[in-house]
Amino acid sequence: MKIVYVDMDSVLVDFEHGIDQLSEETYQEYKGDLDEVPGFFRDLPPIDGAIEAFHKLSERYDVYILSTAPWSNPSAWIDKLLWVKKHLPDVARKRLILSHNKHLNKGDYLIDDRTANGAGDFEGEHIHFGEEPFRDWDAVLEYLLP
Repeated sequence: MKIVYVDMDSVLVDFEHGIDQLSEETYQEYKGDLDEVPGFFRDLPPIDGAIEAFHKLSERYDVYILSTAPWSNPSAWIDKLLWVKKHLPDVARKRLILSHNKHLNKGDYLIDDRTANGAGDFEGEHIHFGEEPFRDWDAVLEYLLP
C-alpha cells in the first residue's frame, strides 16, 4: 500500500481562520511569529473537504499526518494532537508525526502547502496543496483517486 503524508496547517487545518480570530493586541505581540501564540492550534476549524478527503484517502492509502510544530510554542505540540483526536479520532489514531525534517520520512506522496521544513526535499511526490493543479481537496482527490 502506498504511503501518503498530509500536512496540517493550511492543508487539513484552516490556519488563516486562527489569524483572523486573534485580538489586535495578540496579533501585534506575536507579529512575525503568529504560530507561537499559546493555544493557537487547538480550536482551528478544518479546511473545507479536508476531513472527508482524509477518510477517502485512508481507504486506498496508508495515510499519516506529517506536521511541524513551532519549537518555541510547546502548547502547539499538544494542541495538534488534540486537534487530530477531535477531528480524526479513529482514522488518524497514532498517525500523527511532528517533525522539522519532513524529508526524512519515506513515502510516495506528501500533500503540503509549502516546501519548508524538508517538504521540498521529500523523496516521493510533493503535491503542492493550494497551487495549481492542486487548488483544493477536490483536485487532490481527483489526482490520487482516479
